[in-house]
Amino acid sequence: MRREVLTWSDVDKLIDYLAPQIHGRFDSMLIITRGGIVPGGMLAEALNITYILTASIRFPADFPGMQSPEQIKYAIPEFIQFPDDEMLEGRRILIVDDVWTKGRNSVTVANHVDAAGGLPETCVLHYKPASSLYPGYSPTYYAAVTDAYIIYPWELDRGPEALGIWN
Repeated sequence: MRREVLTWSDVDKLIDYLAPQIHGRFDSMLIITRGGIVPGGMLAEALNITYILTASIRFPADFPGMQSPEQIKYAIPEFIQFPDDEMLEGRRILIVDDVWTKGRNSVTVANHVDAAGGLPETCVLHYKPASSLYPGYSPTYYAAVTDAYIIYPWELDRGPEALGIWN
């Protein structure tokens, strides 16, 4: 798989391309951790969104016996952290993540917001339609389409191994 290493300047350009696409006022931003934290913060500043929420969900990497895309698509996530329904109901919510690879995180969070009575719109820096589990469904807003494995500048040489935390 082709790899693409981005610089901070590359990310700035993606944000500059993405922000003008996003129209209207959002009541809040819901950032999907961990990947959405940095682009979410940058977009919150660019769009002057001050009400920031976080969603932390986990799809376990190993589902015994789950090999097909359909089985993976319908795997039940663990909601580690998610705003209460009252914080979402009747509100226009911009959901931000870094990349839509399979789409599970964005779709799961958007569906949860919708079920709570919110009005979700999804936003990512990179969209990978070829690997998406949701054909015909895409992020509401995205800066680039790719098939590459993206390495963002905040991911470079900052893992526990590089910092000497895990030896």
